[in-house]
Amino acid sequence: MNTTTYQRFQFSLLIISVFITGAAEGMLLPLVSSLLERSGVSSIWNGLGSTSLYIGMLIAIPLMEKPMRKVGYKIFLIGGLVLITLPLFLFPIWMNLWFWFMLRLCVGLGDSMLHFAAQTWITIDSPLNHRGRNISFYGLAFGVGVAVGPMLVRLADYGTAVPFLTGGIFCTLVLFLLVLLKNEYPEFIEDKATSTSALFSRYKNVLTAAWSGFMVTFAFGFLETSLNNSFPIFALRHGYDLHALSVLLPAFVIGGLMTQLPLGMLGDRFGRNRLLPIITCVGALALFLTGVLCDYFYGIYFTLLAAGLMVGSLYSMSMGFVSDLLDKAQIPLGNIIMTICYSIGSMIGPITGNLLINRMPNGGLFYGVSFLVFLASISCTVQSIQLHRKGSSFQKTAGVSNK
Repeated sequence: MNTTTYQRFQFSLLIISVFITGAAEGMLLPLVSSLLERSGVSSIWNGLGSTSLYIGMLIAIPLMEKPMRKVGYKIFLIGGLVLITLPLFLFPIWMNLWFWFMLRLCVGLGDSMLHFAAQTWITIDSPLNHRGRNISFYGLAFGVGVAVGPMLVRLADYGTAVPFLTGGIFCTLVLFLLVLLKNEYPEFIEDKATSTSALFSRYKNVLTAAWSGFMVTFAFGFLETSLNNSFPIFALRHGYDLHALSVLLPAFVIGGLMTQLPLGMLGDRFGRNRLLPIITCVGALALFLTGVLCDYFYGIYFTLLAAGLMVGSLYSMSMGFVSDLLDKAQIPLGNIIMTICYSIGSMIGPITGNLLINRMPNGGLFYGVSFLVFLASISCTVQSIQLHRKGSSFQKTAGVSNK
């Protein structure tokens, strides 16, 4: 296999691994929350249980840079996928909130390992003129996986264990494929300063440079898990069955998939600093209208689809935006902070979403999510104005802007 063919093979396997983790995550959140709701677990405890996936991600991500530098991308990818695969086979053994809490914690650890390795490998190995495109494919693969995941919920009609076992089998197949990759090691720039103050200084510099991009990532984590976890509870309480849920829930993701590459190309051409405030503002409006029309099946479907068209690809957009705002040497740390912000948003999302369902049954969930996305729009606008006033001329594309 020549170099070009192998690079395509490697990129394809990375995209497949991202897709399969997206599918597992997209299946687990609505499936587990629906099963626990049916078994009589309160919505508050249900929401708290769902945060375990993101607690695992949050615990793992700050500790990953040095271990991955030592063991390489391949080992990290395989280790992450193993931590996702084994719990999928263990879920059917015992339906218990705390047992499932621990299993989802393991899935969160594995998810964080796999995404950090794949994201860094793709970003660093991609040629500058193709980096934005490759990041879009990364986001597209994850989005397709998240869209496919809720469709697997229907398999529960054939037995509670069937969707879990199906996901586990597909993950196992991808594990065998990852073994075929050659191991490579990231070229992180070594920081000679090892004191705590120097570490905080690095984080402070990155946060100051790209704070609005991290706000967008936080808002997307909140939005995604609110829809995946709290929306099934909202739908069941409004008389929608699992079949209706399996149609409504993917609407947002389908919208994101339709505009993933076009929005990425528009960002490359016109600048993500100009594009992000517009799409987040329009997306917030669409989510607000979902709350207004929440009593109507097609009202929910089309407003969620519209929201997905605007903000369904926010993670990959924010990844490119953060890369625009940072030096190349800061990008690995930027990726870590992005994952932390995403995890925090993902932990807060289900709890807040379920509280809003209890306090404001008719649309409160969507009003809350809409408000946070609108705050992300304001943050991008404010930082763009600040950069313009300072005379900062960061480039339109991530490939050009990285110094």
